[in-house]
Amino acid sequence: MKKTTVINSEISSVIAGMGHMDWLGIGDAGMPVPLGTKKIDLALTKNLPSFIDVLKNVLTELEVQKIYLADEIKTKNPEQLQAIKQLMPNVEIEFVPHSELKKDLAKTHAFIRTGEMTAFSNIILESGVVF
Repeated sequence: MKKTTVINSEISSVIAGMGHMDWLGIGDAGMPVPLGTKKIDLALTKNLPSFIDVLKNVLTELEVQKIYLADEIKTKNPEQLQAIKQLMPNVEIEFVPHSELKKDLAKTHAFIRTGEMTAFSNIILESGVVF
């Protein structure tokens, strides 16, 4: 049995297959996922699992060098922005319009849908290297 913290087989497989500068998306229950993008749906009910819990779990296995967030998170969900910054204090953040973030999901290896029900709780993680 796997010893590390990501025990979801689909998430683990996606992370294992990622290389430097590849993208992985995580988001709220309402984020539209482009056709052709792999969707890993973890949503069970409202706010379960939460966006931040899923992000914490993924960060135990994925080296992240940069993140992409919607500009709108600054004013519409500053609490979530603070939580993200606390998890990754030294990671570069690029803010883009929410409409662009939605389109960029087509470039991700997968999108992990959570049960999160707060606006703009969406992120694209850009993988780094561990050496």
